[in-house]
Amino acid sequence: MEKHIPVLLKESIEYLNIKENGIYVDCTLGRAGHSSEILKKLKDGKLFSIDQDETAILEGTEKLTKISNNFKILEGNFVNISAMLAMKGIFEVDGILYDLGVSSPQFDVAERGFSYRFDGPLDMRMDRANNSLTAHKIVNEYTQEELEQILWNYGDEKFARSIAKNIILSRPINTTFELVSVIKKSLPAKILKQQKHPAKKTFQALRIRVNNEMETLESSLEQSLNLLKPKGRVVVITFHSLEEKVVKNIFKKYTLDEQQFYLSNLPYEIESSKDFKLLFKKPLKPTNTEVENNNRSHSAKLWVIEKK
Repeated sequence: MEKHIPVLLKESIEYLNIKENGIYVDCTLGRAGHSSEILKKLKDGKLFSIDQDETAILEGTEKLTKISNNFKILEGNFVNISAMLAMKGIFEVDGILYDLGVSSPQFDVAERGFSYRFDGPLDMRMDRANNSLTAHKIVNEYTQEELEQILWNYGDEKFARSIAKNIILSRPINTTFELVSVIKKSLPAKILKQQKHPAKKTFQALRIRVNNEMETLESSLEQSLNLLKPKGRVVVITFHSLEEKVVKNIFKKYTLDEQQFYLSNLPYEIESSKDFKLLFKKPLKPTNTEVENNNRSHSAKLWVIEKK
């Protein structure tokens, strides 16, 4: 298993602006990289970390217990953040972090079907207990048009039509390697020679659709902004344009007045009457050093919003 290095760790912790007696939420526990750093900064405060994967919860509990006991892991999807916190008697918090990168231990487990690097069943469900939609069902039962739309909308796959057509012709497709083989047959030779894995976009698209990721993120972010105390912050690390679009739209909605859209060409700033402000207009990117040391970080961007 490759070593997991948390992306934009220094910057995300810095912009959470952690108070030692504050209440913080890590919506994406994963391998507990960010959670560990938040917990180290708390004295009387409390950290709530959310994940729906059993392996991540077990490993995270073991890792965080070595730091302190000021944490609670909440099992579930961050789309239910308000309800999960309410059940613990928490109705407002000082900071919330989302690291949307694929870092959970489940991605290294072949039988979960997330990776084109391992042969396994076409599953891709993050929450196997409550989600009945699998990648296998989509690949083997959806129409060519539905498959095309998924690959284009969620994977930005230029060869969506060719891949969808070949999927239909190759059914049944039962394993990840069988799907990879179909994808390779569908792409031009010059694309296959490139460094990126030819199945990357298709697997991303299927994973996003299976887990309803964009709608889930949108709903969760809306709840998070309503949970913030004054001066509280939401910090989000995105990795692709779909995530960026969701974050950008919600942050814009909560920070920009209508007049700011129409008077944006004025030579001076118009103070927004909204309850939130952006800490910087353009998202932060990793340093060159971080990208050299951790290739996963090359597409990462950091977004921060604060309640006034």
